[in-house]
Amino acid sequence: MPYQSQLRPGSFAGQVHIVTGGGSGIGRCIAHELASLGAHVVLVGRTGGKLQRVLAEIEEDGGTGSWHSLDIRDEEHVTETVSGILRDHTAIHGLVNNAGGQFPSALEQISARGFEAVVRSNLLGGFLMAREVYKQCMKDSGGAIVNITADNAGGMPLMGHSGAARAGMDNLTETAAVEWAASGVRVNAVAPGYILSSGFDTYDPEFLRQLLPGFRDSIPLYRLGEEAEISAAVCFLLSDAASYLTGQTIRIDGGSSLKHHSPLWQTTPARNRKRFDGFHRREKPAVVTELEAEGKL
Repeated sequence: MPYQSQLRPGSFAGQVHIVTGGGSGIGRCIAHELASLGAHVVLVGRTGGKLQRVLAEIEEDGGTGSWHSLDIRDEEHVTETVSGILRDHTAIHGLVNNAGGQFPSALEQISARGFEAVVRSNLLGGFLMAREVYKQCMKDSGGAIVNITADNAGGMPLMGHSGAARAGMDNLTETAAVEWAASGVRVNAVAPGYILSSGFDTYDPEFLRQLLPGFRDSIPLYRLGEEAEISAAVCFLLSDAASYLTGQTIRIDGGSSLKHHSPLWQTTPARNRKRFDGFHRREKPAVVTELEAEGKL
């Protein structure tokens, strides 16, 4: 069964789209949907093996793509990689700044080095990719950029370094949208809430077993999201249907950023919890499978 996108088949035919962090998780899902809609997807990430695996999946499904191993925090390498992509292709039509990462820690325990590493991954790297794609291509030909941030409304306890970086990316999105509008470049962001992604597999399983049920209970829609529900928004923002939409951050979090903690309103488990799971190669995190089997998620 192919990817079940809600967009028209061929929506991105003849276009080239870069997806950073395309070797796993949400980035992998976005890459698959773009390829299924006709785009040539350029996978970017630090681990060549992961990128090659995703490219093989895309080609097996009838799509086209290529890959570049890159640390997006390396300014010189970013500039060279974007130049290389443009040597291979006439233009870059879309950029998805998805790469990033963080680790759970209370603020008082985060070192300067740890804080800086997360900010460089989640803010500096996205800036460098966007700047070079704009300077080398989109300034003349236009295009669309989508930054993947995170649901940082009300702060991010135990993820303060990531919250700070994501808030910076929200503002960078708005600034770039204004500065680059004259070139026909739209810049938007998507802020995922708790998503059932392979990214969970990078955390301590015991840590997740304790937290995930509580995450679900704090979400008005009473469930965690699917990778395909993030990808659907990203692909819409890249499409012509979003031609008058720029400088916006769309929260896809099941309403968790709207949660009312007053005792006057108690959350009850939502009924009719419909999911959109169009990703035909979805890989559920192991800890999620275990918790669902135990009836805890």
